[in-house]
Amino acid sequence: MSKHYRKAMEELQLELIRLQRGLRGSGKRLLVIFEGRDAAGKGGVIKAITESLDTRGYRIVALPKPSESEASQWYFQRYVAHLPCAGEFVLFDRSWYNRAVVEPAMGFCSGTQYEAFLDAVPAFEKLLADDGIILIKYWLAVDQAEQEQRFAERADDPLKRWKLSPVDLVARQKYTEMGRLRDVMIERTQRDHAPWFVVDFNDQKRGRINLIRHLLQQLPMQDEAVPKVKLPKLKGKPKSEHVTDKALWVPDTF
Repeated sequence: MSKHYRKAMEELQLELIRLQRGLRGSGKRLLVIFEGRDAAGKGGVIKAITESLDTRGYRIVALPKPSESEASQWYFQRYVAHLPCAGEFVLFDRSWYNRAVVEPAMGFCSGTQYEAFLDAVPAFEKLLADDGIILIKYWLAVDQAEQEQRFAERADDPLKRWKLSPVDLVARQKYTEMGRLRDVMIERTQRDHAPWFVVDFNDQKRGRINLIRHLLQQLPMQDEAVPKVKLPKLKGKPKSEHVTDKALWVPDTF
C-alpha cells in the first residue's frame, strides 16, 4: 500500500500543479472547504494537496476562536476576508460550518443563531457562486472506533498532543449528536452551486487519494501540462559561495 500510495500521490500532485497553472491562466477562483470530526484527517489531506504547489498560488485558512470584536460582527464577516482572488486556490480547514455542528453540539451558539445560520448559508453561498467562485465542500467521515484510536495516538505522541484541545476531549462524548447535526447541515445546505461530498477517511491514505482524484475531476484543466525546462550550460566553472566575514555561520552539529 505504501509504495502504491506514494506513486499514486506523485501522479496526483503533478495533476494538482496543472490545476494550479490552469487557475492562474484562467483567473478562476477555487474555494474548497474541509469539514469533519476531530482527527478525521483534514490537516493531512490539505498538506498532501499543497505539498508540491507554488506557495504563491494557494492559501490555507484555519481560523481560531472568534475574538470579542469578531463575535459581534455579521457571522460570515471574518470568513469573507479570506475568499480567493483571481487565479487563487483557498483551502478552509474548517469554515463557517462550525456553526452547523461544533457550536450547537458544544453550546457555543443559541438555537436562534443556529437556525438563522442554516437559513442564511444557501443565500450566502449563492452570492459566492454567482460572483464566479467555485465552491466545493467535503465531509471527511470516520467511525468512532477509528477516531478513538487516533485520539490515543495523539495522546501518546508528544509531537501531536497539541492537536488535542479541551473541546476535542468533550466532543468525544458527542459522536452521535454531531452525526445528527452533520446530516441536518448537509440536507439544508446542499445545492448544485455548493455541493457536499462525503469521503471515507477511516483509512487516511485511501481517503486522500479518493478525495484528490475527485477534486481534480470537478475542475478538468485542458492543455495545462507542466512544460519541460532545459537548463543552459553555465559559463565557467561552478563557484563556491563566499559570504562576507561579517556574516554569522550556524555551527554544523548534524
